[in-house]
Order: sequence, then C-alpha cells, then structure tokens
Amino acid sequence: MTIRHLRIFIEVVNSGKMSTAAVRLFISQPTVSQAIRELEEHYGGLLFERLNKKLFITEKGKRLLSYARTVVKQFDDMEEMMIHDKHVKRIRIGATNTVGNCILGDVINAFRKVNPQSEIYSYVNNTRHIEEKLLKSELDIGIVEGNVKSPDLISIPEVNDFLVLICNTKHPIAKKKIVRLEDLKNERFAMREQGSGTRELFERYMLEKGIQIKIGMEGNSSDAIKKAVIENQFLAVISVRLVEEEIKNGKIHVILNKDHGWDRFFDIVYHKNKVVTDEMKNLIEVVKDYKHVDVLEGIRTGELMK
Repeated sequence: MTIRHLRIFIEVVNSGKMSTAAVRLFISQPTVSQAIRELEEHYGGLLFERLNKKLFITEKGKRLLSYARTVVKQFDDMEEMMIHDKHVKRIRIGATNTVGNCILGDVINAFRKVNPQSEIYSYVNNTRHIEEKLLKSELDIGIVEGNVKSPDLISIPEVNDFLVLICNTKHPIAKKKIVRLEDLKNERFAMREQGSGTRELFERYMLEKGIQIKIGMEGNSSDAIKKAVIENQFLAVISVRLVEEEIKNGKIHVILNKDHGWDRFFDIVYHKNKVVTDEMKNLIEVVKDYKHVDVLEGIRTGELMK
C-alpha cells in the first residue's frame, strides 16, 4: 500500500462519495474506485458498505482511518523537514472554550519562552470539536475540560479545576447561606452549547440528582453566560477561573458545591498513534507547571447541598 492509496481513502471518507473525492483530488472516478478496491483486497475486508448508492464506512474502515490520517500527516511532516533546509517547527494546539479563556494565553507565552523558534497555531472550540480535529490529525494536541469519547485518544489529567454555581449578587439565592438542590427547580439557567464539557458535567450531575434544568438561554462563550447572569437574573454553572474579575468587583455571587461533584481536570489529549514531538513534550511540561491562585480566598460564598 502507498501514501497515495491512503490519501484517496481519507478523501472518500471526508467527502462521502467517490465521485466527489475524484474531483477534489483531480483524478478520475475509476482511479478512486480502483484504489479503494486494492485497499480492501490488501486488508482482506470491506472498508465501505454500499447502500442505495451511498457509502457507509465499516468498522474495519474506521480502524484504518485512525491510522491513515496519522501516517499521512507524519509523511507530510517528513517531506517538509527533509526537503526544506530551513524547516520551521510547528505545533497545533486545540483548547476548549473554558481553557481558552482561562489558561491558554499563559500557556502559550510560557511555551514560547522554551521554544522561541516554534510556530504556534491555536484553535478554540468546545470539547466535541477539539476531539474531531484531533482524530482527523488537524491538531497535534489538545487541552480540554470535557471527557473525550474516542478510544483512539489519550487523555491525561493535569490541571485542577472546579465548577461553581453563580448568580447576580442581587438575586434572592445570593442571600442564602445554604442553597438546596430543590431550590434550583424553578430557576432559569444560562447554559453553554451542546458539546461543551462544562454543560455535560452539569447536566449529568443534575440528572443523577433527579433535578430537571430549566434552560432560558444558551451561548458558546463565557462572556455571554456571565452577561445573562448579571443582567437577566439567570443562574449558571461555570469554571471558577472564569469569574475572578466579576467576583472581585461584586457583580457575581458564588455558591460552592459541597459534595465536590463538580470537581474536574483540564486534560492533555492527543492521538494514540501520534508521534509525540519535542514541542508536544514541552507543552505538556508547561501545562503541568501551571499554577493558579485561589480566586475565592477571603470571598463570602454560599453552599449547595442536597
């Protein structure tokens, strides 16, 4: 098998049609069909099911795809390094929205001190999107707060974090020292979008406790969530790292979950078949060394209890 076979296979997966893959690769459709047939013969099984003129990748195809993307990316990196005398070292970092707002800037600055010649690309989105790009070899490494689902990704917990319940300081709940879960039943919540690790953790916790969440607003940024809390009397659950300024200026009141059900980590994530470069190793060390001051020191907080 050749890199060309793998490139064609990946493009068929991405486009979903052999005809579309042929157009994108500037080759004929019979050439695409032949390459897929040769792959299937070589590996002894179907890579796609053909149903109603549509292609559906098989389990064998999914296993091949996991390796193919990594192999093609490594080949391209090798070609660039060997052909170009002045090879620029690069790292492509993915970060979830919470991580992007909390620590990514500091992490990149610290990384640059260790790797001043490296070119850095960063991409911020929710956990689901970061996972997808890691699986497609469009990112080298990720820093996420949510749980990754794919068994093809290695996830290493590195930085402590926890969620807090927040409200406007004038909200009735802010006057309570003890807040019961039952008190939240009729409250409107500002929530992150589907695919957010923060939302997934909160929803799972409330489901286990038998409490239904009343969603009044959804947004994909922490600023939108905080604005809804401050200006529109919503409640929200958010990383404590994201509300330091609003806590200090008296705009937001914090309620702590006393059973630690919202404790979590920011995880380092990369593909299991990925060759871990020196740049990736350096980034992991930077994240390990990351320290954060307790933003709640000396602050009056409420307590959430059953």
